[in-house]
Amino acid sequence: MPPSATMSPTPGADEPIPLFDPRRQYQRLQTEIDARVAAVLAHGAYVNGPEIAELEDALCRSTGATACVACANGTDALVMSLLAHGIGPGDAVFVPAFTYVATAGAVRLAGATPVFCDVLEATANLDPTDLDRQAARVRKSGTLRLRAVLPVDLYGLPADYAGVQSVADDHDLLVIADAAQSMGAAREGVAVGALAPTTTVSFFPTKPLGCAGDGGAILTSDGALAERLRLLRTHGTDASRTAVALGMNNRLDTLQAAILLAKLPHLTTERAHREQLAQRYDDLLAKAVEPAPRDPGCTSAWALYTLRSERRDAIQQALSDQQIGAGVYYHAPVHLHPAYQAFGDGPGSLPVSERLAARVLSLPLTAEMTEAQVTRVAQAVCAAVAG
Repeated sequence: MPPSATMSPTPGADEPIPLFDPRRQYQRLQTEIDARVAAVLAHGAYVNGPEIAELEDALCRSTGATACVACANGTDALVMSLLAHGIGPGDAVFVPAFTYVATAGAVRLAGATPVFCDVLEATANLDPTDLDRQAARVRKSGTLRLRAVLPVDLYGLPADYAGVQSVADDHDLLVIADAAQSMGAAREGVAVGALAPTTTVSFFPTKPLGCAGDGGAILTSDGALAERLRLLRTHGTDASRTAVALGMNNRLDTLQAAILLAKLPHLTTERAHREQLAQRYDDLLAKAVEPAPRDPGCTSAWALYTLRSERRDAIQQALSDQQIGAGVYYHAPVHLHPAYQAFGDGPGSLPVSERLAARVLSLPLTAEMTEAQVTRVAQAVCAAVAG
């Protein structure tokens, strides 16, 4: 059953199944969310209210990080992390090609140069072997300083941080995790937020832990870094409002923190429910398509359930015809987007990323879904493949 007995009524058998449905989560958690929002409206501290520090403390407790800095969104979390480490023009930052453009975009916004790496076929996450190859190539060219790598936990599955860290150590690279999709996940019992020295997260409404707009945070084990990040997010000003560094206005709104505080206690239960639904998808789809990636020792946040099939477009059309939402994440690897072509080597250079972009399709997988709905979606997929 879904994670709460107080959820809204179960949809009818023929009702649309959206890819994401934040409204139903709000209906299920309305009492807690409304109480948190009302408290903010009552005290009036809409910026830097007490809920910000409360959320940061709660995120540290839930992840094992020693410090947390909330900010305006996940992209700002990436940019701030790069800037706080002094990364900028002339620096190479390695990123997976198969992900959302925001990861490479953050590198460019910091003034640094993205270097694209291929991903592992099995998990769609950064390939440590290709990272090593790309780092050696850049080092040999002598044109850029090797500074950092940004592994992405795609679809909610944590990257191979041990493998990435080993290569990073060989090339003196900082590891900054892009965990925009993986709050609530873990690898070998270590929660996302403590798998890398610095971890950035997003609270976009469709993420595993989402607010009612944009939001983000940086989790770290480095107290000095956290202090630099707090300066950066508030115009570079200290407690006396003296500008001691160049900074930005990247604060998380208090109302968003309040909503996240209402949702955070449910994250573990919701993740477990999505795991059950994902296993149901696995069972029903195994003979028709390649099911969503898994990795031994990992618990996925299941931000998305993403199958692979040569008949991807036909499946998506068939689902649309039955009012079932499905999405392609992502339709092209980042090195083939016009804004980033100058930083890559063109088609054929990163074959796994390019192959995945032509085959992936994400299916509905929310904490409000039922097994009956998953069965309906899976049957539609299988029929599309067979037909």
